Amino acid sequence: MQLVDIPRVKTISKEDFVRFYLKPQKPVIIEEFDGGWDAHSKWNLDYIKQVAGDKLVPLYDDRPVHHDDGFNEPHAEMKMSDYIDLLKREPTKFRIFLWNVLKEVPVLQKDFSYPDFGIRLLKGVPMLFFGGKDSHTFMHHDIDFANIFHFHFEGEKLCILFPQSENKYLYRVPHSIITHESIDFSNPDFEKWPALRKAKGFKSILKHGEVLYMPEGYWHYMKYLTPGFSMSLRALARNPLNFLEAAYNIFLMRHFDVLMRKLQGQKWIERKNRRAIERTNRALT
Repeated sequence: MQLVDIPRVKTISKEDFVRFYLKPQKPVIIEEFDGGWDAHSKWNLDYIKQVAGDKLVPLYDDRPVHHDDGFNEPHAEMKMSDYIDLLKREPTKFRIFLWNVLKEVPVLQKDFSYPDFGIRLLKGVPMLFFGGKDSHTFMHHDIDFANIFHFHFEGEKLCILFPQSENKYLYRVPHSIITHESIDFSNPDFEKWPALRKAKGFKSILKHGEVLYMPEGYWHYMKYLTPGFSMSLRALARNPLNFLEAAYNIFLMRHFDVLMRKLQGQKWIERKNRRAIERTNRALT
């Protein structure tokens, strides 16, 4: 893959962020974001265990999508205190994603505020993501094509990004928001996935207190190098075409995919995976 480092700035004004990154839709990492947040000093795994230890949390691992697992059904559940103990004790594939701060642990809202980056942030969906050492997400883009501000806490994680312009090289699975799940984007097998050699994207390691801005529709793969967690704040897509794509994904594509899973089961999933390979390999000819 042809990856360059995600641009980094120590700090940035709202005006410069809008001019150099938001309007041209380019990713950036802000290393020393200062929003007057208590979260910068308070938020770590021990603190989360203290305020949310009794919460039962849904856990997901890196197994490929299978019809028998249901749609977005968790692979396991445990108390947050037990999960954090597991993270600290040993590597684990179990992750938490899209855990709503306001719904699950309202007290955490006191530790942060919504920053002014020159774009209106959605106030109802601050989401937390947790992972153990070597756990990872599949390469995916968000269904709503949102502008995402990803604030990282504790530890380090590898981030790999691709713009939508690279779709034809990524083995994108049709009627979904993921690429083929067999690809290890942290160490891809180019003999098996030759089109990836042409994919142009970005990479970096995100550390505590840093903020990653991901533009609308950007593909992203996250691998936890150590146990840690992040919070995402998001804003609606501003590009009219991206907004329409988001509406299509949410109101049509998602429901069509669920229907086909009910009608065809695992055969539908396997068919989509084959088409991802066939379509992408045609881009090489």
